Amino acid sequence: MIYVFLANGFEEIEAIATIDVLRRAELGVITVGVGSKQITGAHGITVTADKQTADLVTFSDVDAVVLPGGMPGTLNLEKDKVVRKFIEFAECNGRLIAAICAAPSILGHMGLLEGKKATCFPGFEEQLIGAEFVNDSVVRDGNLITAKGAGVAIDFGLEIVKVFCGDTEAKRMRNAMQCAR
Repeated sequence: MIYVFLANGFEEIEAIATIDVLRRAELGVITVGVGSKQITGAHGITVTADKQTADLVTFSDVDAVVLPGGMPGTLNLEKDKVVRKFIEFAECNGRLIAAICAAPSILGHMGLLEGKKATCFPGFEEQLIGAEFVNDSVVRDGNLITAKGAGVAIDFGLEIVKVFCGDTEAKRMRNAMQCAR
């Protein structure tokens, strides 16, 4: 199961586009609201998450953790103990961790980017503590995927699809969605 965490102030395009791409690929996705099922994005769009952090009691089905960026959404994600526990579980168990925009800063602060290649929204480079910054739209290094921001949300989602469904399926989806590259 892919857990997409949403906190108040999340970047709507990064979250919704990614969720849409993953569900088009028929991957299991659970959206999780930090502190509530009703979460309002950075641009005033309120969504209803499938679950809230208080509902999560086990890690047994975690295949991936996805962290949309946005402000103050990234800060709200980072403050949440449940989100941090899911990130730690994913890291310790070789599961995928994907973060976009400002959210890769969480991984830097947690020491998870040491010796890894990563990218982020411009201005957050210094928060990628220990990482080798790469000025690409989407960067994959082992079990980590990072991306720059809202404009590359579909590419970010397709990179996650590649991990679970392979390159051929990601290319097929790219063509079906008319995403030129």
